Amino acid sequence: MEQTIMKHMEIVRGITESSLNRIPEEKSDLIPQGYNNNIRWNFGHIAYIQEKLVFELAGAKTGIPGYFKDFFSAGTKPAEWEGTPPSFTEISEVLIDQKNRLHTFIPDHFHKELATPFINRAGITFYTVGETFLFSFYHEGMHMETIKRIYRAIK
Repeated sequence: MEQTIMKHMEIVRGITESSLNRIPEEKSDLIPQGYNNNIRWNFGHIAYIQEKLVFELAGAKTGIPGYFKDFFSAGTKPAEWEGTPPSFTEISEVLIDQKNRLHTFIPDHFHKELATPFINRAGITFYTVGETFLFSFYHEGMHMETIKRIYRAIK
């Protein structure tokens, strides 16, 4: 079963990586009316939240630059950014590296209980690394849909 789950992760992340490579970076900072964030924020947020849901909550060492939290954590928005956000190239490198680290990490930690159950903003409680990892697919897909909608709005 875990092979199937990892294959699914490859598919989901492959869609994300492909989209990042297709969207022109010069359009990534536009925020259409009705949105709080831009395309760059959504891609960076996918990487940041995946890291938090899997590695940080498991008590493992995280592997993304610390400033990703300042730019891409929940509640942040480009209108409040201080400094220059990561480029598409850097976000892409983080996503690819993260995918590789997940392949190594998940098989040994999938059933590991979190030190403290995690309750997300929707009130869902997660008890294991596997639960947070599986939820991250939903989260990534949700933000990919937002990226598609923003891109359509700015084209």
